[in-house]
Amino acid sequence: MTSLHRDQQLLVGDETPWHAAAVASFVVDDAGVVSAANALSRELLPSVLPGALLADAAPAWLCATGPASGELDDRRYQARPVRLSDATCWWLLDDTDAEDARSELGLARERTAFLTEASDELLGSLNLQRCMDIAARLALRHLADAAWVVGPGGPRPVVVATPEGLRHSTLDHPPEEVLGLEEALLGFPPVPSRWLDPSGVPGWLAPEGFGPIGSVVITPLPGHAVAAGALILLRKPSSPRFSAAEEEIARLFAARVGVALSAARMFAQQASVTDTLTRELLPPVLHQLPGVELAARYRPASDTDRVGGDFYDVHPADTEDGESLVVLGDVCGKGLEAAVLTGRIRSTVQALLPMAADHLQMLRLLNTALLSTEHTRFATMVLGSVSRRHADVRLRLTSAGHLPPLVVRANGRVEEVDTQGTLVGAMPEVEAASVEIVLGPGDTCLLYTDGITEARGGPFGSEFFGEERLRRALAGCAGMPAEALVERIQMLASDWAGRTRPDDMAVLAITAPRGQHLTAVGGHGPGRYTA
Repeated sequence: MTSLHRDQQLLVGDETPWHAAAVASFVVDDAGVVSAANALSRELLPSVLPGALLADAAPAWLCATGPASGELDDRRYQARPVRLSDATCWWLLDDTDAEDARSELGLARERTAFLTEASDELLGSLNLQRCMDIAARLALRHLADAAWVVGPGGPRPVVVATPEGLRHSTLDHPPEEVLGLEEALLGFPPVPSRWLDPSGVPGWLAPEGFGPIGSVVITPLPGHAVAAGALILLRKPSSPRFSAAEEEIARLFAARVGVALSAARMFAQQASVTDTLTRELLPPVLHQLPGVELAARYRPASDTDRVGGDFYDVHPADTEDGESLVVLGDVCGKGLEAAVLTGRIRSTVQALLPMAADHLQMLRLLNTALLSTEHTRFATMVLGSVSRRHADVRLRLTSAGHLPPLVVRANGRVEEVDTQGTLVGAMPEVEAASVEIVLGPGDTCLLYTDGITEARGGPFGSEFFGEERLRRALAGCAGMPAEALVERIQMLASDWAGRTRPDDMAVLAITAPRGQHLTAVGGHGPGRYTA
């Protein structure tokens, strides 16, 4: 008996393991003739019987000389050859489920990659328009032949993405004209695309040059508590209709778009509110007084902050010969919390202007107002009543626990104004003493906060700028216009501190003009003044 016959005998016997194998198998000799086939093979390939020529009895893909794959009875099989001595034994392995699993895994990977890309790009911006643009581009690239992103608000912004680019507009048509759009904008679950008849879609939904619509998906963009808009996906008749799996991907994508748009909208609203409130807390543009030069500078402790605890205000007199009120103060602490108390103090001072002539009474009422709140912060401040008397400026100053004002005369002499008092917002009673001074032509009175004198720096980075250094700097500023003087003082203190600014800085200068000189540095002064 030849080796082939022995191999075939082992394979064909009804009691052999091969015959009872759980997969179809058959044997073909080197001439291409089937010499054996097990029961499963005969069921799957009725024509592949012993004695038949394989090329005539089996599909073409089974006549390969090596491993092959193909379909039989709507199932996908892999044919694996095992070489015998003078023949080949073919095993047919049903690969349908594994192939479906591999295909599903590939789709899942593509879906995950797409949704990851969408999350990264969408959450990388808090700008509403940019988020809508990104969403439209991603939808066009991965899901549709054209895409609409309808945003929140009224009128609703719209971005339409086509291969030609993006078009921005507003939703000018009633949403009820499109089945499912009104519901999507209200946040209701999407209408299945099989219920949407493309022929019933209004013409305005198809972008210019798009042609007829083959299929459409409309899904809401879920936001925070309320819907953030709607996503509309369009395909041409030449493209496959949306499958259930694609609709699911569209919903997952829409959920990410909705979160991004909602976050961007909330950020825009909060930024608008913050900007409005911050404008009220920022130091004001000074009101200039007839015959008096005023200038001020403010710098917060941190470059990232716009507001802080230092403040100043100028309240002009109601009459030409009346007293104007100048206020400079420093709230304990810095940042937003200090700025909130700053705003409260400034508002209270504004309300107390009718009694501005009595500094002590004004401070006592302000102190009572601050103690009536739950805050634990206090403030120091200086009140100054300013009036013009011929060529001189009369100045009445009252300190409430603040650093003493300094006067630099036209000849360079620096004097300290000896006004003292208790701070406000800390103790039930406030006491203060007022001092009146006269500024002659070229004299300046400087009000400042401890951010100037306590600026820490120098060669070793630990030395205070200090009052003595401030006095010397002021002496060097004799005769300067108010704008130039405050600019130089703040510059010197800032340079001394370098990058380290432990506190806010504020300076305000009151100058009696001398002769003719420009006082409108920066564009906020009254222009030229002649004494």
